[in-house]
Amino acid sequence: MLHHLSFGVSDIERACAFYDAVLAPLGYVRVWQDLRPGEAGQAVGYGLPGGGDKLALKLRPDGQRPPGPGFHLAFAAPDRGAVDRFHQAALSHGGLDNGAPGLRAHYGPHYYAAFVVDPDGHAIEAVFNAPV
Repeated sequence: MLHHLSFGVSDIERACAFYDAVLAPLGYVRVWQDLRPGEAGQAVGYGLPGGGDKLALKLRPDGQRPPGPGFHLAFAAPDRGAVDRFHQAALSHGGLDNGAPGLRAHYGPHYYAAFVVDPDGHAIEAVFNAPV
């Protein structure tokens, strides 16, 4: 259904460092970039290696705001360890804890997830939802 989502970020270098670190354990990489330090309109796209972008970060230094309460973006993780590494990478790169890694039985018996807020205030999650 979805082709990609875009987040506005106030500092593209900081955002790239954060998303490079948190998406790597999940198997996602930069699939394109348009980085021109000091210029407007910079952006980066993330997805599976060799594929198109599923998440784009776009430099918006003035007026950038994350979506309001109730919105978050969940990334699929290949296993529970990847969820743990996502969470640790987020905390090590300026993210805020919004729910430590663990089972979320209210979402299902195998729903293992971690929740963080990125440096620009976007709520994101990594989830593995399968029997171990």
